[in-house]
Amino acid sequence: MNILIKSARIIDQNSDHHLQTRDILIEKGIITQISKNISNPKNYREFSNEQLHVSPGWFDSSVSFGEPGFEERETLLHGLKVAAQSGFTAVAVNPNTNPVIDHKASVEFLKNKASGNAVELYPIGSLSQKSEGKELAELYDMSNSGAIAFGDYNKGISNANLMKIALLYAQNFDGLILSFPQDKNISTLGFVNESVNTTRLGLKSIPGLAEELQIARDLFILEYTGGKLHIPCISTAKSVKLIKEAKKKGLKISCSVTPHHLSLTDEELETFDANYKVTPPLRSKKDNKALQKGLIDGTIDMITTDHNPIDIENKNLEFEKALYGTVGLESFLGSVLKVLDLETAISSITVKPRKIFGLTVPGIKVGEKANITLFDPEKESVFTEKDILSTSKNSVFLNKKFKGRVFGVLNNDQLILK
Repeated sequence: MNILIKSARIIDQNSDHHLQTRDILIEKGIITQISKNISNPKNYREFSNEQLHVSPGWFDSSVSFGEPGFEERETLLHGLKVAAQSGFTAVAVNPNTNPVIDHKASVEFLKNKASGNAVELYPIGSLSQKSEGKELAELYDMSNSGAIAFGDYNKGISNANLMKIALLYAQNFDGLILSFPQDKNISTLGFVNESVNTTRLGLKSIPGLAEELQIARDLFILEYTGGKLHIPCISTAKSVKLIKEAKKKGLKISCSVTPHHLSLTDEELETFDANYKVTPPLRSKKDNKALQKGLIDGTIDMITTDHNPIDIENKNLEFEKALYGTVGLESFLGSVLKVLDLETAISSITVKPRKIFGLTVPGIKVGEKANITLFDPEKESVFTEKDILSTSKNSVFLNKKFKGRVFGVLNNDQLILK
C-alpha cells in the first residue's frame, strides 16, 4: 500500500522529527520519506485532517476478547477491528477464555486466528492450570508458541510458593510473570473501595490493604528469586510508593494503571450503575493524583485499558451480581488526555510497554516499517454509547467529557480508519 500523510505532527521521542509537523510518504508499507513538503507525482492516496498527529502504533498490555467460549461478549476478529479503530496496532490478550489459555495449542489458536491482521495479537498465557492458582501451567511450551507473559487474569495468586516457583522457572527462558494485586483473604466478598462513601451506600468493600499487601509479598518473593515481575492495574497511592522503593533496589519490577483509575473515583457509585464495577475497584481522588504522578515520574511504566467486554446479561444486573469489567479501547485517548499531557500518555502506550514485554519498538523513521496511529489530541466531545465500537457496551466512561479522537492506524501494509 502507498499513502502520503500530509501535515502531521509527529509524537515520537525516538525520532529526529519529534514534535515537528511533516509529510510522511509510505510505499509498500515502508516509510520512504519524511519532509516538510512532499509532492505526489504518482498520485498516491493522501490522508490529511485538521490537528492530525501521528505516533508509533499503540500497544495495550491487557485486553480481553470473548473468543473462545464467550463470543457473545466479543469475537476475536471483531475485537481486533475495534482495537485498530481505537488506535492500537498491537494488543496482549488475556487468558480469561473458555477453555483458559493454559497450553500451547490454545496460544497457537489465537495466533493463527489473528494472522494477517492490521493489529498484532500477543497471547498472555495463564500462570496456573485453568487459572485455578494450584499448579503451574505449561509456561515454557506456551512461550515457544508465542505467549509473551503469564498471569491468571484478575486473580491474585494466594499460594506464595507457586509465585516463587514461577519466578524461578521463568528465568530459564526470560519469561515475564504477571501478578494481579489483590489478596483474596482480605478482599473476601467485597467489590468496591473501602471508604466513607461506600460505607454510606451499604456496599461491601475491599480496602487498599488487599492490593498493597499482595504487592509487598510479591516484591519480597521477587527480591529472593530474581526474575521479572509485572503488576497490572495498580490503584492506590501506597502501591505506587511500594513499587518506587522496589525499583530503587534494582528489582525488575514493572506495573500498569488503567485510564479509569487515573480519573474516576468511588463517588461514581452513587447511581449503583454496574458499569462502575471494576477490579481493582475505583478508589479516591488522592489515589488518582498519586497514580498520575507515578506515570509522570516513571514509577508506573504503562497505561492499559484493561478492555473487558461483558454482555448485557451479565452486566445489566444488581451491582453485587454483575460481573467485573469495562470496555476501554475506544475510550483510551479521550479519557487520558483529560488528566495527562500528550507526551506522557503516548509514551505510556507505545515505547515503555513494548520494551517490558519484549516486543520490537516501532519508530517514525525513514526505512522503518510503517506502524503508526493517527489521531487528533484536541477534539472535545462527550463519550456516548454510539462511540462504543465493541459488541458489549459496558463502559465506565459513558457520558463523560473527552479530549481527543482517533482517526485510525496504519500497520502491516493496511490502513484501518474509524
